Amino acid sequence: MSMSLNRVQLIGNLTRDPELRQIPGGQSVASFGVATNMRWKDQSGETQNKTEFHNIVAWRKLAEICGQYLRKGSKVFIEGRLQTRDWEGEDGVKRYRTEIVADNMIMLDRKGEGMPDLANEDREPAGVKGKSKDAEPVPVEGDDVEIDDLPF
Repeated sequence: MSMSLNRVQLIGNLTRDPELRQIPGGQSVASFGVATNMRWKDQSGETQNKTEFHNIVAWRKLAEICGQYLRKGSKVFIEGRLQTRDWEGEDGVKRYRTEIVADNMIMLDRKGEGMPDLANEDREPAGVKGKSKDAEPVPVEGDDVEIDDLPF
C-alpha cells in the first residue's frame, strides 16, 4: 500500500470578505482569498518579498462561521486539503483552479483588531477554533457534492 497525504496549513490575511452561498442541496459554502508572504535575503543581501494568493473554500457550519466572522484583512490559520477543479470556458478553453478546501479555521486577530467579541454570546469563542462541536464533516471524494453544484 502506498502512503498518500494532502494537507495544507496557512497563516495569512483575507484578501476579500468571504462570499457565503447555498448550493441547491441546501449546504452552505463560503469562498474567500488568503494571502501569505514570504521574506528572504537574496545573494546580494537585499530583502525580497513574495506574496502568494490562495483560494479557500469552506463547507457547512465552518462556511457559516467564516461568513459571519471573517472580513477582508482578518488574520487566520487555515487547515485543509488541495483540490483542483477544471471546466471548459465559454471560449472552449479548458481552465483549472486550485483551491484549499478548509476543514479548520482559527481566528488570529488580537481582540480589538477586527476580531468580534464573542465572550458574551452563547457560543464557542472564535479565537479558539472555527469548528463548532456540531460541525458536520467536510465533503470528501465520493460525497454528494457535485462540482457542477459549486456556485463559483
